[in-house]
Amino acid sequence: MNQELIKDYHFKKKFGQNFLKDENILRNIVEKAEVDKDTLVIEIGIGAAYLTYYLSKSAKNVLGYEIDESLKEIISDQLKDTNNVEIIYNDFLKSNPIDDIKRYDYKKLYVVANLPYYITTPIITKLVEDKIPLSKIVVMVQKEVGDRFNAKPNSKEYNSLTIFLNYYFDIKKIMDVSRNCFVPKPNVDSAIIEFKRNNKYSVNNEELFFKLVRDSFKFKRKNLRNNLKNYDLNKIESALNKLGKDLTTRAESLTIEDFIFITNEL
Repeated sequence: MNQELIKDYHFKKKFGQNFLKDENILRNIVEKAEVDKDTLVIEIGIGAAYLTYYLSKSAKNVLGYEIDESLKEIISDQLKDTNNVEIIYNDFLKSNPIDDIKRYDYKKLYVVANLPYYITTPIITKLVEDKIPLSKIVVMVQKEVGDRFNAKPNSKEYNSLTIFLNYYFDIKKIMDVSRNCFVPKPNVDSAIIEFKRNNKYSVNNEELFFKLVRDSFKFKRKNLRNNLKNYDLNKIESALNKLGKDLTTRAESLTIEDFIFITNEL
């Protein structure tokens, strides 16, 4: 890995560019993600291809997305000795990864990336909503955001996104990463988070379930009676009563199982 390639590069704040430079952590990410020669890895936000370089040594193939075309020469130099990496220079949020992965033969599909912090949530939401057949996501995110992904009920970090992600994945923090490990140095520390696909939850109507969850958290300081005025409150109250709760309950005190139960009662 050649860090000298970026010595004259002008970082673009609009793309949230903070390149992870610590080689021990880069190697650790690939190792913890359990990338092997059966794995196609999707990487979002290639940057100077530091992580890509290490992924290419372990993965069968790496499919990368990078929005900043001015990095082409740097990335090409960084990866000049690899033959299993494809870079698509496009905004991942406007891409169609389902079509892109059809070109590959693989047994396991992972996302491994140092995500741009300003669009972390839209990227992870797209990975789920596009129904990409991922078995694992291992990403670097802002530490505070990582805490939100795996927050527990009755904590200030717990929100509708927590429930959305935990419905599909078992989520755990792999490690914290200091801001000093990046160039340029960001104003926040980071965390590496693993999302492992699970099948432990099911609900009669997923669309209604996620709408109910979003609406329940719409105004966090308000209770369910105020947030769910457009629903049949009699049915919701009946379901809540079976859970030992009532309409004065706030969304933050309900577990994912509670929301599934209420949805199935509607």
